[in-house]
Amino acid sequence: MAKAASQIEMPVGVIVRKTPGVTRWAKWNWRAIAALPGAGPANWQELRREGDAVEYHAATLPLTLWADETEAYRVNLADGQPSLYLVLRDELDGDTPLNPVLVTASPFEGQDYADTGEEIVEKIPMTEGLIAWLRDFTLQHHKDEVFVKRRRDRKRIDLVEDGKGDARIRQESDVYRAPRRIVQ
Repeated sequence: MAKAASQIEMPVGVIVRKTPGVTRWAKWNWRAIAALPGAGPANWQELRREGDAVEYHAATLPLTLWADETEAYRVNLADGQPSLYLVLRDELDGDTPLNPVLVTASPFEGQDYADTGEEIVEKIPMTEGLIAWLRDFTLQHHKDEVFVKRRRDRKRIDLVEDGKGDARIRQESDVYRAPRRIVQ
């Protein structure tokens, strides 16, 4: 569904797989494994169970593409496997084990969330339909930015400072001298 000329949105369901942890510190291992473009609403709906491994339709989140982010989308499309980035928060007091917060096609935004260390960011491979949708949006809205070199300030660089440090502090000798040895 279209919001404005500079952004479009599509609901995307995320599939999360729960498997037993391999260490005593992590009882379960959670991995985002698939995206469902155009999925209906869901809240940790169990899809499949194979022994201890369970796959859930964890949530359906809006995937919003912004015209200002086309450079990031180009980087994503140039990757060997274009991906979506799912941001999950560990909710200790909630009914669900993880709270899906955001799904994005921007690797830069995914990296920003990963840098905080407070969220879990999972990379989900895109379907062919999502890749085509992202490519079409990027081709339609991308504008190359012209590089403009910044000019230096017109500051005089020929002045001599003599290594005296801050002019407001009265000092007779060079501030960069080696310390004197104190003989007692």
